[in-house]
Amino acid sequence: MIRPVAFRMNEQTAVNNYYQKVVDGLLPATVNAKAQQEFDAFVEKLTAVGVDVTVVDDTLNPDTPDSIFPNNWISFHENGDVALYPMFAENRRHERREDILDILEDKGFVINNIVDYTSAEEDGFFLEGTGSLLLDRANAKAYCALSPRADEELFIEFCEDFDYAPVIFEAFQTVDSERKLIYHTNVMMCLGETFAVICADCIDDKKERKMVLENLKENGKEIILITEAQMNNFAGNMLEVRGANDKRYLVMSAAAHQSLTPKQIEQLEKHAEILSSSLDTIEACGGGSARCMMAEIFLPKN
Repeated sequence: MIRPVAFRMNEQTAVNNYYQKVVDGLLPATVNAKAQQEFDAFVEKLTAVGVDVTVVDDTLNPDTPDSIFPNNWISFHENGDVALYPMFAENRRHERREDILDILEDKGFVINNIVDYTSAEEDGFFLEGTGSLLLDRANAKAYCALSPRADEELFIEFCEDFDYAPVIFEAFQTVDSERKLIYHTNVMMCLGETFAVICADCIDDKKERKMVLENLKENGKEIILITEAQMNNFAGNMLEVRGANDKRYLVMSAAAHQSLTPKQIEQLEKHAEILSSSLDTIEACGGGSARCMMAEIFLPKN
């Protein structure tokens, strides 16, 4: 997780992230201070239940207003591979930092190989990490909602490199009465080990919707459907993590938690304990939530 130093609404990502909002009347320093408070409280909640969190401080130079969402530029894999991803916004490309790999190696994680897709930026093709890709690691399937930030050919190349079966579809949200592509798969869908949270209503093509749901059912996942209104409260942007004694927690924002119905909460709590934290400023200005803030580390350890 990256602790922000200059967090603000990123004008370069706002062109196709319809969750971002201008927070009136707040100075940039105030926005960053609020984001830092939310970040620190969130990390404290994770560590309190035994989740191993590696926190790295962002730097003031270069300017990286979205550094708080590291899952878009990097992913870590069980075989010691690290993937680096091409980013849509030019100022987000500066988030990629080699020193973070050194920090992880110092903590005993093993990095065997770096798979670098970033040259695709030169040709205008993007694939924004586990924002664009939802990886069912146990069943070797990768789900991807295509968008300006998720190129189909790049996604297929990733699947070939990492031995995942691709599940490809398009997902939409209503913006000013128009259906527009959702910028990242992980805002409309969350994969747990034994369950999946999904806003199926976003998949407008009925055949594609059926295909996605069938893929989830094939792997024995309980499907928990959310509405588009709940998705707009980041109820799709959750991540299952393991705490002390391998206990499972489903991590989400307070806004996401509050948007869920008692029945949905009951369904989810059969699989994992809910852990939520207030991320209001980060969600409003950044257009991302709890899952986006965590780049989970699957690397082997010495």
